[in-house]
Amino acid sequence: MRKICVIGTGYVGLVSGAGLADFGNEVICSDIDHEKIEMLNNGEIPIFEPGLKELVDRNVTAGRLTFSADIESSILNSEVIFIAVGTPMGDKGEADLRAVESVATTISSNLNSYKIICTKSTVPVGTGSHLQKLIRSQCDADKEFDIVSNPEFLREGSAVKDFLLPDRVILGVNSDRAETIMRDVYRPLFINETPLVVTNIPSSEMIKYASNAFLAVKISFINEMANLSDKVGADVHTIARAMGLDGRISPKYLHPGPGYGGSCFPKDTEALVHTGEQYGVQFQVVKAAIEANKTQRHVILEKVQDLLPDLNGKIVAVLGLAFKANTDDVRDTPAIEIIRGLVDAGADVRAFDPIAAENMKKYYYSDLDTRDSVVETVDGADLVIILTDWNELRGLSLEDLKKRLRTPNIVDARNILSIDQLKTFGFNYRNVGRSRI
Repeated sequence: MRKICVIGTGYVGLVSGAGLADFGNEVICSDIDHEKIEMLNNGEIPIFEPGLKELVDRNVTAGRLTFSADIESSILNSEVIFIAVGTPMGDKGEADLRAVESVATTISSNLNSYKIICTKSTVPVGTGSHLQKLIRSQCDADKEFDIVSNPEFLREGSAVKDFLLPDRVILGVNSDRAETIMRDVYRPLFINETPLVVTNIPSSEMIKYASNAFLAVKISFINEMANLSDKVGADVHTIARAMGLDGRISPKYLHPGPGYGGSCFPKDTEALVHTGEQYGVQFQVVKAAIEANKTQRHVILEKVQDLLPDLNGKIVAVLGLAFKANTDDVRDTPAIEIIRGLVDAGADVRAFDPIAAENMKKYYYSDLDTRDSVVETVDGADLVIILTDWNELRGLSLEDLKKRLRTPNIVDARNILSIDQLKTFGFNYRNVGRSRI
């Protein structure tokens, strides 16, 4: 068992801290946000993630997981320190490392023994070397520490499973001592034969960006195939399925929709492009994926106006605000731009999301008319847009829905409704890559 401190109790830090405790380590999750720490100590979880409360409660009860706002003490009492603070996108697309650097400075003042300083935050290549120099310049020459890169690959909505049963664990190390300790931190996974990739720090930092950028490219690619399918009468679901049967391609992330969002893909693709420019490398494919993703929001708005050319004074019911199901995360969600476009066109927008409505009002649209149920949202509406693939939206009764609408118009931007039923009940519909089937 290792003594671990995870600095940052956001999405990555809290899931990682609870997961590391579940592996048998003694973990302190620390944060400068006293309110958040108080919530956690009171048994409240500040983010929505299926299974996370159960994981936290189990390890708190077992005495392996604690929460503290005293970061200095947490560092002093730990052997491995994970940095899991935010790296938001800067003005030019770069990763903003100020929070990471602030944590590193705090660590440099509290090196009372050998420590491993491990970056969980998504950081651009070269950050490990930067932190090594920064900490060394601010601590006594006899202080011992190693920098390690250990990127996370957590999917919101299934993060607990992803941490406890990962596809792989990446360790970027520069010493045998650090590798040995980090192997021990993750020992239960290696007993289960989880693939371990041990490499140098720059390669580890690049793996995270390469993975996210590639998935973003797949999403943008299938969206463009869907847009062409709409024009020529092809079925993008059949196309994606046939593509996915090719082992070189795989079916994952070949799901058309309104474009990717969330806390990772938008900022990580921009950060990779920015890093490439610093080194004279043009990421033309990634740039194209970024632009295609921005365009996809407008494609959905075009589908709306195809059904209702004049939106002025019309009631539009938006179902789903989170960027994906099973999360309350609205960062860079397609709903932001789509709602803006509807409002700009004069529409009266109502919205429903089972989890994310309050976050949308808190961070983007304080005056957004959100309703507590699908029924309240769609009553008397002229058009419905489905933007998030929540299970309760998959099970909508189209017969009942048609009775409640003023006009039976629907844009299914997630392709979760039956085309046969849409036709049977007489809907005017558009979806993504199947509208002419």
